[in-house]
Amino acid sequence: MDARSGVIVIDKHEGVTSNDIVMKIRRLFGTKKVGHTGTLDPMATGVLPVLIGRAAKAAEYLLAENKGYVATLKLGIVTDTQDTTGAVLSTCDKLPEPEDVLRVCAGFVGEGTQIPPMYSALKMGGRKLVDLAREGIEVERPARPITIHALEVTPLRPEMGEYTLRVACSKGTYIRTLCHDIGAALGCGGAMASLRRTESGSFALKDAHTVAELEALSEDERYALLLPTEELFRDRTPVTLSDFYARLSRNGAEIYLRKIGLTLPEDTPVSLYDKDGFYAIGQITPYPDGLAIRTEKLFVL
Repeated sequence: MDARSGVIVIDKHEGVTSNDIVMKIRRLFGTKKVGHTGTLDPMATGVLPVLIGRAAKAAEYLLAENKGYVATLKLGIVTDTQDTTGAVLSTCDKLPEPEDVLRVCAGFVGEGTQIPPMYSALKMGGRKLVDLAREGIEVERPARPITIHALEVTPLRPEMGEYTLRVACSKGTYIRTLCHDIGAALGCGGAMASLRRTESGSFALKDAHTVAELEALSEDERYALLLPTEELFRDRTPVTLSDFYARLSRNGAEIYLRKIGLTLPEDTPVSLYDKDGFYAIGQITPYPDGLAIRTEKLFVL
């Protein structure tokens, strides 16, 4: 494996963008081939998987994974950003009882839709919504399907409208929009006061390192923390090919299972290895002459 490729899970600190983290990792690991998955706002902290070297090609796969968060809901306030860093649009002194908050929040569990906030990195017409919002422009955004797998609500300071939310959700879920929508459903308004991502796919806070921790390490010590690229695909079935078939698959040829003496069900996702280790992912696909491995993406530099 290329020693300069792999995954480092960062515990992002408050006050910096996800791109700021990428710039720091580029400097610390001495490479420009760095990407991240799942943008966190400057006020947010927590799990940010950063992909280095050939691992950067896996970003699209990690973006599709479920997320976990701990957030603070602040009721009685509506802001333009849907969090407490924004301009206050309205306030409400009449706060709901805790039992009403828990009842309304329970209704958000399951499949639903969300209208993405204007203060987001989503693009419409080639421009980021946040850039339009900063110019005072608001555009219509179509609602998007999301799933709230679990929502645990704990009163924090209910007399001040503050509650802790533990959320397990699908990709593309905006927690500040969830806070805003909960407040709207309660009739008092709501905004997000804090956010910490605890999980991103299979990565959790226990796997994470702060930038300060990395800066205190030697170069060799930092490289030793890199998780191998194939760790991103540990749920796939590993398949090791001979040099001949590995060369064919690298060039885009399908590899028929009967020719390599392999039996796997159709649609099985696989990780491909040769004598040098992991090099690609693929899927078992039907062809006229039988099932074969179709290479989806190569992870070579």
